[in-house]
Amino acid sequence: MLQEQVVTSSEKRYQKELPALPLTTIWLISFGFLGVQMAFSLQSANMGRIFQTLGADPHNLGLFFILPPLAGLIVQPLVGYFSDRTWIPGLGRRIPYLLVGAVVAVIVMCLLPNSGSFGFTAVTAMTFGAIAILFMDVSSNMAMQPFKMMVGDMVNKEQKGFAYSIQSFLSNSGAVLASIFPFALTLLGVSNSAPKGVIPQSVVISFYAGAGVLIICSLVTVLKVKEYTPDEFAVYHGITKESTKEKVNIFKLLGSAPKVFWTVTLVQLFCWMGFQYLWTYGTGAIALNVWNTSDPSSAAYQDAGNWFGILTAVQSIGAVLWSLALSRIPNNSRKFYYSISLLLGGIGFGSVFFVHNQWALVISFTLIGIAWAAMMTFPFTILTNALKGKNMGTYLGLFNGSICLPQIIASCLSFVLFPLIGSSMPFMILLSGVFLVVGALAVPIIRETYAK
Repeated sequence: MLQEQVVTSSEKRYQKELPALPLTTIWLISFGFLGVQMAFSLQSANMGRIFQTLGADPHNLGLFFILPPLAGLIVQPLVGYFSDRTWIPGLGRRIPYLLVGAVVAVIVMCLLPNSGSFGFTAVTAMTFGAIAILFMDVSSNMAMQPFKMMVGDMVNKEQKGFAYSIQSFLSNSGAVLASIFPFALTLLGVSNSAPKGVIPQSVVISFYAGAGVLIICSLVTVLKVKEYTPDEFAVYHGITKESTKEKVNIFKLLGSAPKVFWTVTLVQLFCWMGFQYLWTYGTGAIALNVWNTSDPSSAAYQDAGNWFGILTAVQSIGAVLWSLALSRIPNNSRKFYYSISLLLGGIGFGSVFFVHNQWALVISFTLIGIAWAAMMTFPFTILTNALKGKNMGTYLGLFNGSICLPQIIASCLSFVLFPLIGSSMPFMILLSGVFLVVGALAVPIIRETYAK
């Protein structure tokens, strides 16, 4: 941290505004997010493929997709609560949790794609995979949340929109790498097929590579970013040093949350339900619509799985480019671009139902990427602008419920909706489009406020 940012006790009452940070510092705060999102993207793009390869019934896929958001719902508020009250000299308040989460995530990433390689029965392999997914999400959530919190802790309101846009840019860059790995490895001659119940090597090696990128990128942030000391943090956020040690009741915090917390949560509900169905049924929908197969053991289905990875990369590239555009919009245009982005994403989702050409899907997923960029940028910018430094991490952890609960709701609803629509995976993606459009229509209810 720059020496001139240190504040003496005699200056505290006069220096409560967060200083403008160098652009390099803003990039470094979020750099590790590239690795964390690569891990998440490998998981989300390949979960349906992995569990169907292990022998999961498509009607029960929602069961496996409940575990990741359930882990996030529990872990992120805890990370927020305890990191608000942590200070380890030489590391900081958020970084210790980032470091531990990244190390555990790397270990689990090496185990998950090998679920079918230990000679287990199909049921045991799926159980092992489900447990691995649970631990991967616990650790990945533990590693991910500190990046969001450090932006809230260290970046002032003028730079915050830019900072979260950069976070979105890096996040989606990691997603691009994750999405193209299986396809690229197949082109290089790595096997994309395997015996029944075994995950192809193209997927296994992709997870190994993702684990390496995760730990390297996380270490860059750990080694290069110095968080504000407790004294500085208290001054910049207009609180007392002692208040960061106070015990708080989470339910009381929710009761006193700013109104914007709840209005943004409503928009999030529809958006994340839509994306949950994409991750659950995307590979199967494309396999059926384009490759005319629903057999996970077939070479055509595995080709569809690779193409879904490429389309996920297209989504991420679209999100990367749109994130750069969003970083330049003025604050008073934020809601307009939020709503338009979600509307375009809804059109992209809906078009998947009608498209039967693999190349035409590139347009669909580019539009989906526009919505994704907005979802990664606007909610956290709007919320953190309304929050004071006290309990910042706890509130951000609780806000993660607006991401996790919709996914759990969507997965539970799938047990009713999927058979009701004739077990059609393409129709589930069409339903995702409807959710995104409703989310776009809900954006105007948000009324932005700024903490004083």
